[in-house]
Amino acid sequence: MTNINNFGIIGGDKRQLYCARSAIDDGYGVYICGFEKCDTLLGMQLSDLEDTLRNSDALILPLPVTKDGITLNTPLSNDIISIDKLFELTDHKPVFCGMANKLPLKRDNIFDYGTREEFAVANAVPTSEGAIETAMLEYDGTINSSKCLVTGYGRIGRVLSDMLAGLGADVTVSARNLKDLEFIKARGFHAVNTGDLHGKFDIIFNTVPHIIFNARILARTAQNALVIDLASMPGGVDFKAAERLNIKAVHALSLPGKVAPKTSGIIIKNAVYNIIREENL
Repeated sequence: MTNINNFGIIGGDKRQLYCARSAIDDGYGVYICGFEKCDTLLGMQLSDLEDTLRNSDALILPLPVTKDGITLNTPLSNDIISIDKLFELTDHKPVFCGMANKLPLKRDNIFDYGTREEFAVANAVPTSEGAIETAMLEYDGTINSSKCLVTGYGRIGRVLSDMLAGLGADVTVSARNLKDLEFIKARGFHAVNTGDLHGKFDIIFNTVPHIIFNARILARTAQNALVIDLASMPGGVDFKAAERLNIKAVHALSLPGKVAPKTSGIIIKNAVYNIIREENL
């Protein structure tokens, strides 16, 4: 990574700050911008936008990079940064961000760290820990001995089901793929096809990003359960139906940044490093 000596990190939440701190610890120069509201800067100094752009060889932007397609995602800043203005000043230097598909422009110098497989796998751990923390806060009983359902046996489903079992839960996992169902049984969990959900549970964790828990499935599985939806919008739970049935349902989004910003920031940094090596930047 000999062509990049200084990173500019603009906007985002505490994940970006820990990403910056970790890059500094690796020996890189880092300029940070857009964190005026943050309670700690981890020993770093703020730069203004112009200095950050001028002195950096590459930019690391938030996940998501934008929420409205017009301005940069800067929840910890007092300033509004226009996407168009930002990219007018980048001089075609490499730009790393999450959810680049939300940007109103396409450029060869934009790289999406959020689509990386190693990024998604690494984030399954803080997501799963955050899901369990949510359950501990919202559920009146203990995880130990509770009947838990995890829908979906992807990255998060695999890590989460193992963690729940480690806490002594009685774990059922759903999948549609026959191979996954066999792996679920091999891990010692109860297996059920996602298209045929049944049984009564104490806590349900959904990881499937489309509606699984409609009114009928909620009535069949969740009458006395806490439902935690981990899937990105629109999620996998009909929340209006849950409210109508008096079922407590929580849409727990962006858990890595909320429960483990330090780990999540390092995961972002590592994904950026991998892109730099692969692209020979």
